[in-house]
Amino acid sequence: MISRYQAIETIFEDVADGDLVLCATGMISREVFMVRDRPSNFYMIGSMGLLSSFGLGLALMSPEQRVIILDGDGSVLMGLGTLPLIASEAPPNLLHIVLDNEAYQSTGGQPCISANVSIADIGTASGYPSSVEVNTIDGIRSALDKFRAADGPHLVVAKVANAPVEHIGRVTHSPTEIRDRFDSQVQGRVLAQC
Repeated sequence: MISRYQAIETIFEDVADGDLVLCATGMISREVFMVRDRPSNFYMIGSMGLLSSFGLGLALMSPEQRVIILDGDGSVLMGLGTLPLIASEAPPNLLHIVLDNEAYQSTGGQPCISANVSIADIGTASGYPSSVEVNTIDGIRSALDKFRAADGPHLVVAKVANAPVEHIGRVTHSPTEIRDRFDSQVQGRVLAQC
């Protein structure tokens, strides 16, 4: 099985300069920071379960930019009610990627119910026009190629290994710096008002 780090590297092969990337709290933010820190990345610090809501609002407010949510399995399950809302609002510029290691990695690797419950099936039942589960690098690339050419929202659940993470530093930007530099990349500059 692929590592979350490999999945993130593969996803960033498809990220264009104008794309806005929202990163879930914990290890996903930390690994994205190591793979490709950029002003158009927003690192969610300490607010588990809220990333998909933020991504939906951002996609609706910035329709000319592609919004990519890099969520975790625990986070998406915590904010489960947002999935049908995303499908109902149907922002065509939204790509929701769940990096599913079936565990709460950042708090010690405790098991998550995504081992027994399919997040991709929940996406389909919620009304996402497309929802797919992949478990290889080629699967990720194939899904990203397909979804770049079609209106969203799209849900990609990438099954990744639940492996110990070593030598991954923390995001060194302060929350205010994260907000302000990200806001400079958002058409309409709405975040600084928050």
